[in-house]
Amino acid sequence: MSSIEFVFDVASPNAYLAYHALKGVETRTGAELKLTPCLLGGIFKETGNQAPMLAFANIRNKLDYDMLEIDRFIKAHGLTRFRFNPHFPVNTLAVMRGAAALQLDAPDRVRAYCETGLKAMWEDERDLGDPAVIAEVLSTAGFDADALFARTQEPDVKQRLIANTKDAVERGAFGIPTFFVGSEMFFGKERLAQVEAEHKRQSA
Repeated sequence: MSSIEFVFDVASPNAYLAYHALKGVETRTGAELKLTPCLLGGIFKETGNQAPMLAFANIRNKLDYDMLEIDRFIKAHGLTRFRFNPHFPVNTLAVMRGAAALQLDAPDRVRAYCETGLKAMWEDERDLGDPAVIAEVLSTAGFDADALFARTQEPDVKQRLIANTKDAVERGAFGIPTFFVGSEMFFGKERLAQVEAEHKRQSA
């Protein structure tokens, strides 16, 4: 049974939307979901990409359509808790280093950490660029915030996040959400049906 790899940064609203929609794919396919923390800003830097609000700022109707598509996706998947974060864009380097630390030290907790970060950003409208807010969010969710903060300053953790980001780019990523099923890459929450179909094909 092949896994579905989800390349994520909690800074991305589409990461939140895609993650929750992926749960339905998991249920229907029995796929193992592998979460790979990356830094969206690092992916942009490596590929010359930009956030849609910058890349399409001068294209008439484009951003309006993007918002319409997001609204349709939210309704289709019942994601009524989603809220646009008033602090967006947020520098999530510290948060994503925390995810990389857990990937090294406690991989079974990466998913809970991901869910905590996505909820804080895209439901609770918290500023995850503020270390005090990060510490409060993590502590409330049962993580040892002090220990995680200490780990984020250590070279192996920094290198893991860098390596994850560069590896995703080398495999074809240029933004988030990106998914891999085996060596097949898919980009964007709109590709989840293709992700599901590819998983079924590889598992047949």
